[in-house]
Formats: sequence, C-alpha cells, structure tokens
Amino acid sequence: MLLEQGRVCIKKYGRDAGSRAVVTKVLDAGFVNIVTAVRQRERRCNTRHLEFINEKIDVNDKEALNKTLGVKPKEQRQQAGPDTKRKAAPKAKAQ
Repeated sequence: MLLEQGRVCIKKYGRDAGSRAVVTKVLDAGFVNIVTAVRQRERRCNTRHLEFINEKIDVNDKEALNKTLGVKPKEQRQQAGPDTKRKAAPKAKAQ
C-alpha cells in the first residue's frame, strides 16, 4: 500500500515542490501529515500533491529520517563555517 506511515514521497506542488517528504501520519479524507527537508515541522498535506516512491523508513528513527530528507545534523551545520545568509543591500537615500 502506498499510503502508509513512513512512505517516502516527493512534493509536486507548493512551497516545497520538488523536495523529498516522509509521511508521518495518515489522516482521513485524503490527507496525511508530512515532514520535508525544506520545512521540518510536521504539517498536513493533500495526497494529490504527493508522488509516492517505493521506499519506506521508520519515522521514529531521526537519523534515518534526516538521511532520507538530506538534512545535516546540527553539529555538522555549525561546523560548516560562517553564516551564509545574504545581507540586505543598503537602501538608497531619498533626495
């Protein structure tokens, strides 16, 4: 069965389109709770917005979940180097 807890899928629509996701809970009426690499918070998603892959993992295993989603642990992210966020360009003064 494709619609089950731990199923790996790809988001087809929305902000996370193209990223891998894992089903954490199956809800009623065609909805599931998912976690993606882009937004790691669990949230509701329509099953029509997902493309299921023939891969399944244990949702309670955080290490396997992060590996499947391609997320680095916090320790490795902090060692990666300085903050890579871009700073906003200074605004031009009005004349």
